[in-house]
Amino acid sequence: MPEPCLLIGDIGGTNARFALADADAPGFSSEQTLCCAEFESADAAIGHFLEGVGSVSPDAICLAAAGPVVNGGVKVTNNHWAIDAADLAASFDTQHVQLLNDFEAIAYSIPFLARDDCITIGLPEKKDLPAGDFTVGILGPGTGLGTVGLLRRDGLLYPVVGEAGHVGFAPETQVQIDILRALRDRFDRVSVERIVSGSGLENTYWALTQIHGEKRPALTAEQIFDVGMSNEDPRAAEALQMFFETLGQAAGNVALMLGALDGIYIGGGIVRRYPQLLATSRFRSGFEGKGRHRPLLENIQTQLIMHPQPGLLGTSYFVQQMLQATPGSASPVL
Repeated sequence: MPEPCLLIGDIGGTNARFALADADAPGFSSEQTLCCAEFESADAAIGHFLEGVGSVSPDAICLAAAGPVVNGGVKVTNNHWAIDAADLAASFDTQHVQLLNDFEAIAYSIPFLARDDCITIGLPEKKDLPAGDFTVGILGPGTGLGTVGLLRRDGLLYPVVGEAGHVGFAPETQVQIDILRALRDRFDRVSVERIVSGSGLENTYWALTQIHGEKRPALTAEQIFDVGMSNEDPRAAEALQMFFETLGQAAGNVALMLGALDGIYIGGGIVRRYPQLLATSRFRSGFEGKGRHRPLLENIQTQLIMHPQPGLLGTSYFVQQMLQATPGSASPVL
């Protein structure tokens, strides 16, 4: 019998990445990146991809998208696409369609990452996940701040999906208090992702210029990285240190909330581009600085995900399990 055609995708605000999942183990091939603006809908982009790989009717579809999945649909953040699972099933004549949040898909990739797919940040050294049960947390700054947990219990994987990036920002230093006060002039409420995201870095840079009474032109996140790393702009360099320190604080909060004693994983393209800067930043001190619970945090490993497409890897696992799962199954089996 021919192998099933398992279509997977990871859809963001700008690009959509599609591939065909392997049938026998987590993995994928025929990866292609399409610009979302060039297609009217996800259906049109999927049709274009399938035509390119010589298939018109996938046996199953699993798509990860940047945005909350509600009632089998998702409105992609910073994208004109609205995706509905039932519509996809009808359009491509398949009964097996699943939509995942993009960080939910990354969570499913964690057990299948090779040792060289991650870089250890600070101490302790990298430890393999336990053979049995485990609890980990995953977060990553991008357009917003994605967060998710992953538990394995009795051989089942359970993602814990939420919007923890929207919890309120709690400053821990005098400078952070001053930044919060400055940003309250811009926003009615200052969430963590107002600080820890691409736009959050821009917010922090602006706030620091206000605190220091300086008039500087607005910079994009990419420009802040460029001039901050080259020390051309001391305020940009300060903003970068603040960015990584508050990312560490947020990661420590996730670890405490989930009881993620088996590790915290940092995903997303922003941080993956600057592994050395992360390693030498105040990230780990921000992570560990939890007062009475410092000893607990000191023993939790923090890993930077370097795999180029963890979202596709996670969806490749999930789509295989979709075809194997029995009706009423609580979660795909590992």
